[in-house]
Amino acid sequence: MNYFTHLIRLIHINFVLMRYHLDEFIFTIPWFYPLRFFGYLNPWRWFSKGNLSRGERIRLALEDLGPIFIKAGQILSTRRDLLPDDIADSLSKLQDQVAPFPGDKAKQIVETALGAKISDIFNEFDNMPLASASVAQVHPAILLDGRIAVVKVLRPNIKKIILRDLDLLRTLASLASRYWVEGRRFKPKEIVDEIAHTLLDELDLMREGANASQLRRNFQHSSELYIPEIYWTYCRSNVLVMERINGIPVHNIPALKAAGINMKKLAETGIQLFFTQVFRDSFFHADMHPGNIFVAAHSPDNPQYIAVDFGIVGSLNTKDQRYLAENMLAFFKRDYQRVAELHVASGWLPPDTRIDQFEGAIRAVCEPIFERPLKDISFGQLLLRLFQTARRFNINIQPQLILLQKTLLNIEGVGRQIDPELDLWTTAAPFLEQWLKKQVGIKAFFRRIKENAPYWSEKLPEIPGLIFDVLQQTKDYQENLRFAKKTRLTPRVEKPAIPFFLLGLTSGLLGCYIFYSLKLHF
Repeated sequence: MNYFTHLIRLIHINFVLMRYHLDEFIFTIPWFYPLRFFGYLNPWRWFSKGNLSRGERIRLALEDLGPIFIKAGQILSTRRDLLPDDIADSLSKLQDQVAPFPGDKAKQIVETALGAKISDIFNEFDNMPLASASVAQVHPAILLDGRIAVVKVLRPNIKKIILRDLDLLRTLASLASRYWVEGRRFKPKEIVDEIAHTLLDELDLMREGANASQLRRNFQHSSELYIPEIYWTYCRSNVLVMERINGIPVHNIPALKAAGINMKKLAETGIQLFFTQVFRDSFFHADMHPGNIFVAAHSPDNPQYIAVDFGIVGSLNTKDQRYLAENMLAFFKRDYQRVAELHVASGWLPPDTRIDQFEGAIRAVCEPIFERPLKDISFGQLLLRLFQTARRFNINIQPQLILLQKTLLNIEGVGRQIDPELDLWTTAAPFLEQWLKKQVGIKAFFRRIKENAPYWSEKLPEIPGLIFDVLQQTKDYQENLRFAKKTRLTPRVEKPAIPFFLLGLTSGLLGCYIFYSLKLHF
């Protein structure tokens, strides 16, 4: 570790903190509280332009500290369950517009990664990037076989820079946890760990390519969402080559209207795509802000979305899927007791949680919302308020659900921008009800049998032996019990390892399996 470099960086960070009056947070630490009068010696306090909120000052400081802190701020803005609303709102405005590094350097990185000259890979490679972000930038190119592509290249030495700054963030988080009064509530260590996990994942472009390929398979024949193809031959951990797409940015409303796009249909399709990814595939694009979404103009009446940037994805297990679907339905039926029971049953809340107290807290949050017209209710904000309320009851919120909340807020915001009259609930409710019906009933029962049939087929030869062992244990137990009664001794024998009802259950499952196999055969 280069301590001198770290010291210089730390001095620069403190300089920026003073510039935006963030040194006041340091003086709230008990050890530094007696030195708070030094804050009045801060020259920027004398020439302050206007009274910026603390959220705006934090945002501007992160922008001054550079691309890694910008990215960290963007990730942090998704943790609304941990941040005050004013800070989260300000951080969500962070722009990922970073000065590009030279195109010649990008060429050099590509050549080193692929072990070949640019002319041996591409017919054309534009030195001017299409976009430049905090971690990578994108260059247009044409492959030798004529395919039009884009080349995503990680910034030089970006991993070293990230690790350096993450080390400083961990140090500051540790100090904040120990000495800051609000440290426990804001959980700075957990926040830095999440930032580190997300940033380091985004440094592996092979992972991003794999995410894109999975989404592309899920929507291979879809007319509603298009995922560009990954050209795996030319991909490495720091270089990603993929199909170049053409579309209208989803935030360019005038251009969408000029192209004759059916705006109502476009908004509804976006909501349906989100719920399809979450509940059908359990694999969703978790960075669906407007900069990553385009619209194909070839079919205005049935518009198709195009997605890019697959560095962040989320997934839910069956338990979380069902929890969310039932919660959403219970919310809009105003069945708050059911919502409270679901939280405890899912293990999100401690088993000793008072259902009536939690139900009352949820009612206090939701009733004012439902007094408004249904189309004016923000589904994402409702989910956010639920998390914030449940946090007081020591809820254990999983990271994948934070990603889902963030994505839902993005999708809903885009949808309402496209069609201000969008009724998210009317669009989502039929999908959720249909999905829940598929999870219960006789069809779901047989579907699960079909899914487990290969495993059962593998274990089927072992079942007769297991049944024999159960019967033998039962016989031995009964004989030992009779002997003990005759000799009037206390029987020191163990009960059979498997009770009788399990024998019947095994036989029943075996019968179902045979019945289902015969049904498939004939």
